[in-house]
Amino acid sequence: MNDPFALRTIPPEDEALRAPVRAFLAEALKGVPPAVRARSWLGFDADFSRQLAAHGWLGLTLPRAYGGGGRSPFARFVLVEELLAAGAPVSAHWIADRQSGPLIARYGTEEQKAFYLPRICTAEAFFCIGMSEPNAGSDLASVRTRAERTASGWRLSGRKIWTTNAPHSHFMIALVRTSGAPEDRHRGLSQLIVDLSLPGVHIAPIHDLTGDAHFSEVTFDDVELPESALIGTEGAGWEQVTAELAFERSGPERIYSSIVLLEEWAHALREASRTTHTPVGESERRTLGAFVTELATLRAMSVAVTGALANGGSPATQAALVKDLGTSFEQSVPTLIGDALGAHPQQAVARELADTLDYVTKIAPSYSLRGGTREILRGMIARGLGLR
Repeated sequence: MNDPFALRTIPPEDEALRAPVRAFLAEALKGVPPAVRARSWLGFDADFSRQLAAHGWLGLTLPRAYGGGGRSPFARFVLVEELLAAGAPVSAHWIADRQSGPLIARYGTEEQKAFYLPRICTAEAFFCIGMSEPNAGSDLASVRTRAERTASGWRLSGRKIWTTNAPHSHFMIALVRTSGAPEDRHRGLSQLIVDLSLPGVHIAPIHDLTGDAHFSEVTFDDVELPESALIGTEGAGWEQVTAELAFERSGPERIYSSIVLLEEWAHALREASRTTHTPVGESERRTLGAFVTELATLRAMSVAVTGALANGGSPATQAALVKDLGTSFEQSVPTLIGDALGAHPQQAVARELADTLDYVTKIAPSYSLRGGTREILRGMIARGLGLR
């Protein structure tokens, strides 16, 4: 298929997953206020993740031999779309299910697959990502965290930052330098699985504007790791992490971060129209229509990237484009809804909507940081198009 964003249809067998997931979520999230549901993929709830696992909904794309569902990426797309649309707390299992598990399944040894994958599928092993570093920003090729070979494995030293859920995670997959110097860029990078309970691992939470502490700085002081900590081939870390980022950037999570707020605003417009018997204003209709149109386009692009993954591809450029455009959309939602409400200062705003808008407005700036800044993404897109 020449067009990387050609329209794709979710197969019926995967679409059939939507109804039972939606029914489960309606019961599981009954009475949860929208300001809480708006946290969704930053909402940590290990018990909820275990409930998903009990239904067989974790590790949907992982091999059946290791406890997974053995299904296509389209099945996971349907599941994730329903989870985010409902505002489910998915953070506990999120990274392991989305990228750590598939990375291990693709590059890991038989021993690694047999140990980690079943635990991911039962919500017994939570992972975090060790990519970004202080003074490196989104320039992953300049990482300085180093793993030196020892008689029994590796000795790890350095720091990682903006690490989501590090205090709650059991393991980290870290991009580190196993040879050469930062000036060597892509050469000499490898990926290691780090048991975060080991001596020498120090985790310092970072509080954000909302008062939460999803991010952390993680320091490694001569952490001793076994030889089996290495994933894939030593020195092939850049190729592997690029494949991992395609998993991270391509899914519906990059377009639905503000969806609970958008739905709450649409509900408020319907309620106001019903109680006052006056139609929704022209300005609000145009804004809502623009949201729906853009969201539909982004969803079609995300489904197309999922199709590329289902065909065994690694659509890094397309995933970066979806992430960049999706982030801009997600950040526009609280801004434009705030403007729409501010245009009618005499009208009362429901507490549920006000609280949700307050949270999303505060957290939205982070959307263009997590998963790669838009400047880095646009550089990747330009290279992918042969423009630089």
